[in-house]
Amino acid sequence: MNISTTYSPIETEDKWYSYWLEKGFFHSEPDEREAYTIVIPPPNVTGVLHMGHMLNNTIQDVLVRRARMQGKNACWVPGTDHASIATEAKVVAMLKERGIAKKDLSREEFLKYAWEWKEKYGGIILKQLEKLGASCDWERTRFTMDADLSVAVTDTFIHLYNKGLIYRGIRMVNWDPQGKTAVSDEEVIRKEVNQKLYYIKYPVVGTADFIVIATTRPETIMADSAICVNPLDERYTYLKGKKVIIPLVNREIPVIEDEYVEMEFGTGCLKVTPAHDLNDYELGVKHKLPVIDILNDDGTLNEKAVILVGEDRFIARKKIAKLLDEAGLLEKVEDYKSQVGFSERTDAVIEPRLSLQWFCKMADMAKPALDYVQDGEVKLIPEKFGNTYRHWMENVKDWCISRQLWWGQRIPAWYNTSGEWVVAATEEDAVLAFNKLGQVSENLVQDEDVVDTWFSSWLWPMSVFDPSVCGHPDAKGNADINYYYPTNDLVTAPEILFFWVARMIIAGHEFRGKAPFENVYLTGIVRDKLGRKMSKSLGNSPDPIELINQYGADGVRVGMLLCSPAGNDLMFDVSYCEQGRNFANKIWNAFKLLKGWSENTVTVENADNKVAIAWFESRFDEALVEIESHFASYRLSEALMAIYKLVWDDFCSWYLEMVKPPYQHPADLETVEATTVFFEKILKLLHPFMPFLTEELWHDEIFGAREEMDCCIVAAYPKTAATDEKLLKEFDAIKKVVSEIRNIRNSKQISPKDPLPLAIKLNSEIDYTSYLFILNKLANLSEIVFVDDQPKGGASFMTGRDEFFISLDGNVDPLVEFDRMSKELVYLEGFLNVVNKKLSNERFVQNAKPEIVANEQAKQADAEAKISILRESIKTLQI
Repeated sequence: MNISTTYSPIETEDKWYSYWLEKGFFHSEPDEREAYTIVIPPPNVTGVLHMGHMLNNTIQDVLVRRARMQGKNACWVPGTDHASIATEAKVVAMLKERGIAKKDLSREEFLKYAWEWKEKYGGIILKQLEKLGASCDWERTRFTMDADLSVAVTDTFIHLYNKGLIYRGIRMVNWDPQGKTAVSDEEVIRKEVNQKLYYIKYPVVGTADFIVIATTRPETIMADSAICVNPLDERYTYLKGKKVIIPLVNREIPVIEDEYVEMEFGTGCLKVTPAHDLNDYELGVKHKLPVIDILNDDGTLNEKAVILVGEDRFIARKKIAKLLDEAGLLEKVEDYKSQVGFSERTDAVIEPRLSLQWFCKMADMAKPALDYVQDGEVKLIPEKFGNTYRHWMENVKDWCISRQLWWGQRIPAWYNTSGEWVVAATEEDAVLAFNKLGQVSENLVQDEDVVDTWFSSWLWPMSVFDPSVCGHPDAKGNADINYYYPTNDLVTAPEILFFWVARMIIAGHEFRGKAPFENVYLTGIVRDKLGRKMSKSLGNSPDPIELINQYGADGVRVGMLLCSPAGNDLMFDVSYCEQGRNFANKIWNAFKLLKGWSENTVTVENADNKVAIAWFESRFDEALVEIESHFASYRLSEALMAIYKLVWDDFCSWYLEMVKPPYQHPADLETVEATTVFFEKILKLLHPFMPFLTEELWHDEIFGAREEMDCCIVAAYPKTAATDEKLLKEFDAIKKVVSEIRNIRNSKQISPKDPLPLAIKLNSEIDYTSYLFILNKLANLSEIVFVDDQPKGGASFMTGRDEFFISLDGNVDPLVEFDRMSKELVYLEGFLNVVNKKLSNERFVQNAKPEIVANEQAKQADAEAKISILRESIKTLQI
């Protein structure tokens, strides 16, 4: 192909993504190869691509593409989550725009609109992932409310119910007044907010006295059942056995005593409102207090409140404060900061509320899931999350799994006209169950609630392959689940470690006897360069699709991963994408250079290039060992940086400069062929990170004719080989010499075109004669001589223990050289002092690994030699 002057990402990306799809490179079927499997954390059908998705899915794609190139049968299963609360809110909003209220619709009518919305908007994010280059097996795309996945949820519910692990009862739950549903503890976001602390006077019955109660929620005083004081609080011993009057509604309630009350908080008196506070509820149960629920499910006051009926709870708060003040019953109001729970999905303030719900017992099921992580069968990356996981699992509470919604998998419970109920998959099964119990089986009604969204997604690693095993621990399973399960890696966010990751482990153990994955790579939060979490409200989150259009998918992928250490927050800046694009352009330009050489070659060997070719071959293998080590520890950012340096520094800045032919001269064929092989290996190494650019270059004619399936996406990933350690070490020295000479040129403002003489005083075993051509070419030297004594004047430097001198015809200031050498001497003496202290420490020498001690001894000998040479050099200066 005729390579263009500049790289055009958009044209390239569309072309190759379509080609990969057409040729079926993403699709996987069980075969004799080793499976490598990832299931996507299914994004909500309400979602569009944001920066967190970009990071998460780029990491997954890198892992999948690398595994595919390693010859594994790579399968990345995509899909979406129905997201009950979020999606129902979207549908309600859509209906509102059409002038339709949910309350005016039947369940069936509403669900028709919900499916309409899902079909129109539910797949947007998956199409956007294609722009990123995600190599998902799109033929396997699943949705958590697919018919067979919904059956899996029903079967799971029935199985756990029959085991006695699911029960129905009245409990205090987190109520979302906007979504009008219960939510689990894990779906409540705690935020510190500025509030008011209201000091309210409660008259004491039969006296002229009153007591003062401090509360942040004056709108709930109508639901008070008692006033509680600490029995050790001498201030209130006179209240024992007395009653007080609730202001405004004039209802009498008793004063009770309990050590639960903190004497130092507020006034030391606590209003007990069992229906609207979890701790108050437990206190109420202990003291057998009545429960008075004054709130409707939308957060407005009901008839039991007596006053302000129908008002929203927050409006009622302000109005009650005013009424109390007018009645002379509000002593004072103070500013106060406290933690308040917000619904993760709707951002509504959570209301603690007693409610009849379905619960799943978690304590017994949590233990095996904890063992998997503690025993290392499931590895959390980074390991620091292990303690968080252990704390959660050791303190797990029963899971409220019912939601008061219509969108979702309906709870398989059926009620007869007598209020009795059974759990069954269908109405027919329910009739049989009632008949077996000798109970009424006519006019059955199914439970109105649906299960929590997480109750379907905790089955995801199994249900995407074989839904029929869910709820059936003895099922053998189909070919897919027996081949792909357990999966290999899960890439997700730490904030769902408990209510998704842990629950998947629980479900996997329950139904397959195995954890669903081996490794859990936990990404950090994407933040802006100021450290703020990216969000729409702050306006600091760029549109990922616009970034891809501007910098190319490869540029954005590289930009994301350059600043994303596992488990730590990513401080994102658009400049990283620019860096990624520049890297793509660097590779493109290097290829153009090589292609230009290939079009004008001679067969005459260039013996001088042989050492450079041998060096880069070893340098590639050395870098590959480092890169593989990073992959093994899931340090993808470090792996990418190692590749980046290999390509930009070693290949482009050093190797190509060493072997390039003189201006307008042909290249020798041997060098071009070797460099072409190197470039092909580099493309393979880069492909998981930069799939589009690498695929485009892979098909250039310089590599010979490619068959239609001979694509970079399935090229054999490079394998490590032995390196020439001596050559690598000597080349490091040569590079340092060249760099030092260039530094001298810059500091003395000497043109790179002016050749300089170099004298070398050898103190090591390095054979510089093997590298004279490279030194001459890269440093532009007029001559290279070896000397036994230091020449007078000129500039000098050291590389290792070898000394180098450049005559500058009197352009060197001895005082400047003395100052430079003196500073270097001070540094080396300080360095040697640190090393000597370490080696004089008997505990260090005895306990450290032998190779570490040997390394310190080598540092010691090297520093001593350099110090000796510097001291002699300083003596020879003519000052």
